[in-house]
Amino acid sequence: MTAPMGCDAVAVPARFGPLVLPRLPRVGCVYADEAHWWWLVPSDSDYALEWPAPAHYAAGAVLPDAEAPELPGLIHRPDGTLPYTPPIPLYLALCRLTDTTPAWSRPVSA
Repeated sequence: MTAPMGCDAVAVPARFGPLVLPRLPRVGCVYADEAHWWWLVPSDSDYALEWPAPAHYAAGAVLPDAEAPELPGLIHRPDGTLPYTPPIPLYLALCRLTDTTPAWSRPVSA
């Protein structure tokens, strides 16, 4: 698997993972443990976005070695060769689940 655009990750509490997954048209690598699920997204997917709480955006994600026992397990692998989940559908799914208005839909004050 290659990551030509670099990797960042979006983490959410584990209780949200099964709710987000079916809302996405395409899913890349997803890692999970008992506390969190992490979606790999292309680097800089946080540009001009405020990811809704309780999601956490982490820059500089590293694709772990599948044999490392202390790391979260890979629970979804994409069909293709790229590890990414498209960030905009992921962002919108998280906004909907957290009842957060997307940043571009909020009123602007002068």
